[in-house]
This record gives sequence, C-alpha cells and structure tokens, in this order.
Amino acid sequence: MSPAFEIESVIQEATINEKISLLAGKDFWHTHPLERFNIPSIRTSDGPNGVRGTKFFGGVPAACLPCGTGLASTWDLELLRKAGMLIGEECLAKGAACWLGPTINIQRSPLGGRGFESFSEDPYFSGKLAGSYINGVQSKDVVATVKHYVANDQEHERVAVDAKVTERALREIYLLPFQIAIADSAPGAVMTAYNKVNGTHVSEDKRLLQDILRNEWRWKGLVMSDWFGTYSTTEAFNAGLDLEMPGPSRWRTGIANLAVSSRKVTDETINDRVRNVLEFVQRASKAKISLTETVRDFPEDRKLNRQLAGDSVVVLKNNASVLPLSKDIKQIALIGSNLKNVAFCGGGSASLEPYYTISPYQGIIDKLGKDTAVHYEIGAYSHALLPILSDGLTTPDGRPGALISFFADPPSVCNRQVVDQLSIREAFFQLMDYRHPQLETLYYATVEGFFLAPATGIFQFGITVYGSGNLFIDNKLVIENTETQRPGTSFFGKGTAEEIGEVDLVEGKTYHVRLEFASSPTSKVLKPGVVAFPGGAGRIGTALKINEEEHIRRAARLASENEHTIICVGLSKDWESEGFDRQDMDLPGNVSRLLSAVVEANPRTVVVTQSGTPINMLPWADKTTTQVHAWYGGNETGNGLADVLFGDVNANGRLPLSFPRRNADNPAFLNFRSEGGRVVYGEDIYVGYRYYEKVEREVLFPFGHGLSYTTFEFSDLHVEKTRVVLKVTNTGGCAGREVIQLYIGADEHASRISRPKKELKGFAKVFLEMNEMQEVIIQLDRFATAYYDEILAKWVNEKGKYKVLIGKSSANIVLEGDLEVEETVVWSGL
Repeated sequence: MSPAFEIESVIQEATINEKISLLAGKDFWHTHPLERFNIPSIRTSDGPNGVRGTKFFGGVPAACLPCGTGLASTWDLELLRKAGMLIGEECLAKGAACWLGPTINIQRSPLGGRGFESFSEDPYFSGKLAGSYINGVQSKDVVATVKHYVANDQEHERVAVDAKVTERALREIYLLPFQIAIADSAPGAVMTAYNKVNGTHVSEDKRLLQDILRNEWRWKGLVMSDWFGTYSTTEAFNAGLDLEMPGPSRWRTGIANLAVSSRKVTDETINDRVRNVLEFVQRASKAKISLTETVRDFPEDRKLNRQLAGDSVVVLKNNASVLPLSKDIKQIALIGSNLKNVAFCGGGSASLEPYYTISPYQGIIDKLGKDTAVHYEIGAYSHALLPILSDGLTTPDGRPGALISFFADPPSVCNRQVVDQLSIREAFFQLMDYRHPQLETLYYATVEGFFLAPATGIFQFGITVYGSGNLFIDNKLVIENTETQRPGTSFFGKGTAEEIGEVDLVEGKTYHVRLEFASSPTSKVLKPGVVAFPGGAGRIGTALKINEEEHIRRAARLASENEHTIICVGLSKDWESEGFDRQDMDLPGNVSRLLSAVVEANPRTVVVTQSGTPINMLPWADKTTTQVHAWYGGNETGNGLADVLFGDVNANGRLPLSFPRRNADNPAFLNFRSEGGRVVYGEDIYVGYRYYEKVEREVLFPFGHGLSYTTFEFSDLHVEKTRVVLKVTNTGGCAGREVIQLYIGADEHASRISRPKKELKGFAKVFLEMNEMQEVIIQLDRFATAYYDEILAKWVNEKGKYKVLIGKSSANIVLEGDLEVEETVVWSGL
C-alpha cells in the first residue's frame, strides 16, 4: 500500500529544511523519512548479482547469481527476466524496496576492475539484457537502479578521472545501453558515475542528467549519486541530482539552505528534486517488503540459479570430443586451486555472504560414481591475497568463525570496556556501514579465534587493513601493519598491501589468532582518486607454504597417469574487484606454467578457466584440445559447471566479450588508466569486436563464440523491412539450445562516415530436440542501421543497402541477406 501523502501538498507545506533533508540519505542504505507527512524511509541494497541487505559483513546470507558477464553468456532474455524476479524476491526478503543494479558499463579493456559486473562489450546487447533483467526485478514492485551513468569503465582514480570521449562514441557505445534499457523497462532510478565526462563530474552535469536523460529520453525517475559520489551542493542540485547517498549528508545540510537563501539554487529547483524523490518513495512503497532481513533459499531458487550457472558456461574448444564426460569413468585427476577454492563472485559492491556455495570440486565429485578413484593436486596457488582464514577457525566459546570486540579505547588502556561484540564467519570485516552510539570516528577492535592447524609445516599469515593493525599468534607479534604501511588494492582501493609473516604449525594443534585493529583515521595510506569510507576494514589470510615447482611436477605426473584430467584455475574476487584495475591479463603466479605442464603431459586435459573478463591464455591455449570458461557462477558455481562437463546440460553459453590473444591487442591498450587526471577514449566507437574486425586483428576467441554437443543448421533467410525470418534445425545427436546472432553491416564506401564492418542488432535463443526445425523471427528496430551524427546532433538512418549477417559468432557468419533503407531518416529520443 502506498503511503498516505500527496506530493504537491508536501511541496507546498514542508519547510525548506524538511525538503532538503529528503534529498540525502538518512544513513548508509536508507532514504530520509518525514514523519510529519507520513513519508517513510526506503531501503536500498547492493548488488548486481544478489541482494546483500544492510551489512557488508556479518549480514543475512543471500542468493548469489552469476556475475554480469556470466549472465550475459546465457544470451537468454527470458532467463534474465526470471533472474530479475529472483533478485526482486531477495530484495523483498531483505526489506529493500530499491535494488542498486544492474551495472551496464562497457568493458573497454580486459583490465577494468568491475568488468565482471557488466554484461558485454556490445552496447546493444547490454541494453537488451538489462531491460529484461530490470523488468523481472520491477515485476515484484522493487525499483531497479541502472548504473553507473556514464563511462565508469575503469577503477583507476575513478572519482577524479575525466573520460574524454567523442559525442558519437558517447552516444553509440556508452549511453546506448542506458537508452535501450530505459526504453525497454523504465527503471525507477539511475545512479550517477563517480567520474567526469569531458570535464564535468556526471553528478554535476546538467547536459547528461537533464538535457539527455530527462528531456531527450523523456525518462521520469530518481537520479541518485553513487555512494560518496556527490562533490558539491549548488552544482549537483542545478544539474539534476535528486538524492545524495549515503547519509548522513555531507553536502545537503546547512550549506544547502545557504545555497537556496543566496539564490544559487532556486526554490523551483529544490521542488523539482523533492518531487522526484517523493515519486520514487511512492513507487518503492508498493513493494511488499519484509519488516526484518530474512533468508529465502528455496528449492525453486536453487534450481533457477543452477540453470543460470550452467547456461553461462562456455565450451571454447572440444576438438577431441572429450566432452561431455562419462559419469562411469574409473579414475580421474582433478588439478588446480579453483577446484576447491570456489570463486563464486567478484569483489567490491558485488560481493555478499552467500546462502551456500558449491565448489567445482564438489560439483564434479557429486557426478561421479562411488567406484571412481579421484586424485587431487593443487599444482600452484592462484590467490592475490592469502585465502581468508575461515576453515578450522572457532570463536573463544567454540562456535565456527571469529569474535570481533569493539572498544572506544586503544589496547594500551588497562581494563578497557567492551562496547560491542559480533561473531563473524571468517576473519574478514568491513565497517563502512557499521555504527554504534558509543563509538566515534576513531575506535578499536580485537578480532580473535582459535585455529586448528590442518597440516604440519610453515604457514604464511597475512593481514591487509584500512586503518591499522597488528597480528598475534599465541600472543606473539607476527605482523606489524601500523607504523609502516604500503598502499594496496583491497577495500575499494583504500587498504594496505598484504603484510605476511610465517609461523611453524603442527597438525592438530590449536593456535590463538588475534588482530588488534584501529579504525580508518589511523590509516597512513594516501591514494588520490579513491573513495574514502568510515570505519575501516581488515582481513586475515593464511595458507601452507608449498614448493610450487614440486607440486607442478606432481600435477603433470598425475595428468599423464590419468586419461581423464580436469584442471580448473583462474581469478577470484581478490583479482577482479571494485576499487582497482588489473595490471595485466596474466594468470596469477605459476598458474600458466602449471597449465602448460599439465596440457603437455595430457593433451586431452579438460581446461576450465574462471574469470569475469578475458585472461591471457597463451601459450598453453594453442596446445589444448578441450577448453571451458566458467565465469563467477554464484551459489551454484560447481553444479553449473559439472552439469555441462558431464552433459546433463548441453553447453549453450556464448561469449559476451572478445578474448584477445594479448592485452596489447585490445583497442584501449594505449588509452587505459588515468594520466594526469584524464583518460582518452582513443578507440572511439571501435570497442571490442568492432575494433578487431576493423583492423583485421586475430583474436583467440571471438565475440559470441561457444560450442554445443549437438549441431545446428541455419537456412531460408528472409529479410523484411522490420524483421528477419530464418529456420534453425537441430542436425545433431541430442537436444540443445542455439543462439542466433544478427549483425548489420553498412556499406563502408557509400556511407558518409566511418562504420564498423558489422554490429550486433538482434539475437534469439531456441531450444530444439533432435531433428527439430523452428522458424525464428528477429525484429529490427530503428537502431539497426543507425549512427549518431555529431553535426546534426541526432541519430541518422542512412539511405542505402545493408548486409544482414546471421552468425554463430561475430567471426562465424553462416547466412547473408540484404536490407534496403529507401530514404534517410533523422531522429532523436528513445
């Protein structure tokens, strides 16, 4: 039921201070209420692959869906709508009426830290997927917040960097996903990016927020800032930023009243901002949210999440027909760190506490018979930071996990009083949304637990903090990270580098682990262009020190002795995260050497990689026969992968990104990262496959690529003015799903401007039994032949003949037809 207030009455009767209070958050996750007018507080929640609730640590567990690139790999609009419905239900369970997603920025480079959150390098594809995802969420009356508007395509100095981009590229590549998503789904909110675009921070850019978003696209909804992404009072008000998040406000307090009284901001502007906020509150209030944060984890949710994970898996190679594997094999070798250390999501705002996770190891084991002999070897570590201390860790009273105690006084104060205590499942905490009335900005915490050593040997312990901290094992100082601190990448870029100490442990013996922590004001790490947040954060990691040369030899020997070998390696949330970009495309440490050794020992090895964006697969990829890419698959990561490996699900995922052979081949190679506070989008409209095809540069795996265990034939192409019709037949030996990709190619010589060789302008996915044929219809919209004319400041559908190209990937075109545009049409708007 909508709250009983009338918007225009509130605008007429509320004081200026009451109005201004509505234009900033109350706290980290909630909008500000006005009880006098019966205006409730609305809860928001991250993230793009799940709903965290209101806590970054120690929160209520949640469903975790595959990452954005994983969802996009399904190429399935109906499935994404169902995924959105699950997100909507999770929001209701967590008491959130506004979901902060989806992320639809463009992966200019494989190195972008949040590339895994977004869908694709292709703007049309991204916009269509986002529209379906949002429609699913909003079918539950939850408001979706499409983000980050616009050009937040790197993490380096993200709050300071100025994205220098041409108007054509801005329109055709970076704004287009938002334009299409808004047209298809009318999201209730838009979140502004941290960065500048062509000289102005987006949260202060009237042209982007008013002229384009509201006036040209006729969109009505709430414009909110990214968290701590408001940088002014007057400029942000006048540009069209409705809501500053989070609260308490930094910019919309007494200084905002002064801005109004000095007429830097008019009453009419304040009223416009208030009206948008109140319309948002009324819309969000329709959601039937839980009064407390609760869990769902229903069987039907698990089934859907498992389908999402399985349908996202992409079979890249199957040259020796090794896949699908038999469940009745007598023995199998399982190799690699990602088999047991489940990489289920990326880092930053996308991370959450999952209901459960299924590792690839567990998913594979569950498929095999009881008589199968399983041999495991890690081979080489792939962590960026030592794995978080969790297994074998118990609190002082014997529960799993650790105890964190908060104090107003430092450890040097005798008999200091405990202010608060919380149990945490692992030795990781992030306090940006933690508050206690007895704690000021500067406070202290002790994290402690008892660790049962799983082996005898030298264990490495590591700590990284945003704040400061010292680690003690059995009351002996092992790591000092207080006085001398090195900048690192953790905690949205505010954390220290990991400091490591070594301790001899004995298997079966218990050790007291204690971290003495002080909050963020004690940090000595200074890094420009990075968002600061209150409270601070900390993390304890540990791992047995191993001789990787010996383990690689053992892995290769194991592979040579087993006909059936699976190696699973890749990245994790410590490598791909909000707050920093990757330095290169390489796999961690000695992992690439491990892969080469294993593939050489057994060329039939099934190579499984995990990452959210492209990784360096050379030189071993040229020697593989069987290769699979699995992304970050959420709760059901291992089950989804195993379903495909063993054929319970016929492989049907397709790449939403081009996988270049080398980082130096990618179009943004010379123009990525902030230099002097700016980044030049020098590749212009030639992002991803548009670039590789234009310069005729070979890629390792092309956009849209993916194999099936059956075969499909496309035929009988008919091109009409507004649609394309063709037939698809399953000509193989089992049922399966096929993706039909429709590209439009302009006549480069006849066009007035440079055009890509072809662009994706439609797609469909069908399920076919053996020998089944189905007619497929793909509608053509006005974006099919359009480009953006900078002189006219409008979209142009240019007169001429265009190629209609039907493919199984951008590099595998199997049918061609012609489309004629009889007269040039100029247009603007959605």
